[in-house]
Amino acid sequence: MVWGSQIVKRLNQSHLIVFAKAPVPGQVKTRLIPSLGALAAARLHENLVWHSLTTAVNSGVGPVHLWCAPSTEDPFFRRCAHEFGVELRAQTKGDLGRRMASALRETLKVASSALLIGTDCPSLTREDLRAASMALQKGAEAVIGPTEDGGYALVGLKGVDADLFEGITWGAENVLEETRNRLRALGWKWHELPVRWDIDRLEDVERLKRENDLHLFRGIS
Repeated sequence: MVWGSQIVKRLNQSHLIVFAKAPVPGQVKTRLIPSLGALAAARLHENLVWHSLTTAVNSGVGPVHLWCAPSTEDPFFRRCAHEFGVELRAQTKGDLGRRMASALRETLKVASSALLIGTDCPSLTREDLRAASMALQKGAEAVIGPTEDGGYALVGLKGVDADLFEGITWGAENVLEETRNRLRALGWKWHELPVRWDIDRLEDVERLKRENDLHLFRGIS
């Protein structure tokens, strides 16, 4: 039965969640504003979102959904939906952990596994996304993509437990270790990807330039 087989195929896919803020000058990449200015920082943010969506779609892992904050109404998000063919969803209220848990929980209603990424980590590759999806298919209950600053750029799950997200100080240097501790407490088997780096400080921007990711500086004088 074709209809039934399509449902099975959909449920066997990893759905990809991309978390992004609207590129409002002064409200994104705020730590870079003193060096770049509000407009340039917002444009860099736009380019990072675009890059992340390109990576997600080109990974071929599964359907991609762009979860937007504070809403889906920003013209940039509508342009992303048109260009990449992704579904737009609005993030819920609350801290990052609450919003991630909600998005993962909703996605897992229609998929056997879900991968969530932000847009600050251009070093995350489509091969990383494929490896994360494969790890979940092969029996891992969670996947983490560590970053050099002690956080993570990717989390993949088959099911959501609130303990993984509640009471964590997001942006702190111990986010990754705290998440590992909670996975151990749950008794979950997890897989970790290679450590990547993200864009938070001016030093990271300079590193990006050295590695010749100049397409991420389109429109930035």
